Amino acid sequence: MLRLLIGLAAGYVLGAKAGRRRYEQITASARALAGSPVTKKLVTAGRQKLSETLSTQPKLEPMTPIDERTTVLVPYEQLRAEQSR
Repeated sequence: MLRLLIGLAAGYVLGAKAGRRRYEQITASARALAGSPVTKKLVTAGRQKLSETLSTQPKLEPMTPIDERTTVLVPYEQLRAEQSR
């Protein structure tokens, strides 16, 4: 707990020395970075990847179509297990 208080005090002193102008520069840069289309695209891609990784829904893969309008889907893991046999 003492280390935390010392760290907070040091951060406050160093921040106070840097002044308001530097604070405004840092916040403006952070806002520009957060509002950047590239950043938004990376965040969206990261969220999608995380969502797919954490999803409890099985990933489905198409098997041999029954006819032109009907395709059977099976979980990805099951399909790979059947192919490896």
